[in-house]
Amino acid sequence: MGALREDAKYIYTRAIEAVLPDEAVRRALDGAVFPGRVILVAAGKAAWRMASAAVSALGERIDTGIVVTKYGHAQGTIPGVVCREAGHPVPDENSFSAAREALALTENLTPDDTVLFLLSGGGSALFESPLVPGAELQDITAQLLACGADIVEINTIRKRLSAVKGGRFARHCAPAHVFAVILSDIVGDPVGMIASGPVSPDSSTCADAFAAAEKYALRLSDTARRLLGQETPKTADNVTVRVTGSVRELCAAAAKACRDLGYTPEILTDCEQGVAREVGALAREKASCGTPRAFILGGETVVRLTGNGKGGRNQELALAAAAEIAGTENIVVFSVGSDGTDGPTDAAGGLADGGTVERLAAAGKTVADVLQNNDAYHALRDTGDLIITGPTGTNVNDFAAALVR
Repeated sequence: MGALREDAKYIYTRAIEAVLPDEAVRRALDGAVFPGRVILVAAGKAAWRMASAAVSALGERIDTGIVVTKYGHAQGTIPGVVCREAGHPVPDENSFSAAREALALTENLTPDDTVLFLLSGGGSALFESPLVPGAELQDITAQLLACGADIVEINTIRKRLSAVKGGRFARHCAPAHVFAVILSDIVGDPVGMIASGPVSPDSSTCADAFAAAEKYALRLSDTARRLLGQETPKTADNVTVRVTGSVRELCAAAAKACRDLGYTPEILTDCEQGVAREVGALAREKASCGTPRAFILGGETVVRLTGNGKGGRNQELALAAAAEIAGTENIVVFSVGSDGTDGPTDAAGGLADGGTVERLAAAGKTVADVLQNNDAYHALRDTGDLIITGPTGTNVNDFAAALVR
């Protein structure tokens, strides 16, 4: 079993390394011409690494800039650029103040100027100028995260409550040109939804927003409901977008790492959006097909909160899989977030083998009870099955794999 666990570590490490944004940002900037001033604005969990790569590529062409990323994700200073850290997945005052700085930097620009906008997942919370009181926005965000809404539904609501989402930041930057490099963390790479699309035309409608609010019985003030009825920009003529990095690349890199170790990989999907614990339950069915095999899926599952524990979607997936593979000696299942953080925890995800349930029982817990309380973090900590990578500098969804040796 130890060898399988080492294989899992090799695979997720190699896969994440393959989707770090450094080279992707340099490719996106290759050949780009910026005639006037260049103001850098980077937002998201990969913002620091993306900005560092851009400054390395462009040097003194960048006049000034700001990076806003999640707490603990800034990895030092970047010449000529201010680095800020803020709240995620719920925005906080630092999110609001960083957005105010970015808005100030991009005021009164000319048609010759360029805003180099580097965007990655997490930007919805980290880069925010709310149109409702901050406390109300935090409450609405918490409701959306708890109810099982998918990322498209969540961002459809958030766009209409913000002065920078849904194409509104692009409108603010006009008449300057916005050159956007986007690291995708949403299945299918819909640029209007990644970090709630600050510089992208919004394809969602007020009807979509009201439908999501009704579906999940959101508690909204009269002001928030009025804002849901205000349409977002449907054009962004001053924007050039280059999408770089995706969950497809993450899964392909994982498959290559599996082949390096002698597994025959099969990518089941790169657009998984199911409930985390239900996806985990597929592990034994797929893993019983023969050896040595690796079954890979990528995407972003959701968690339905039924308790008040601590965890994340990747940890829930791994723990649900543990119940399915209990007692086996040749199967390991793991699930990780490419950004190195899963939910409001310091873990990237979790791993399960045939002994996880037994170790959990020794701690006086059952999988069913833990999942009911959404407390996968403490359970996997007790069994020694948390995956902790630290912030990785990228963010292109999650991936999971079942290894059979």
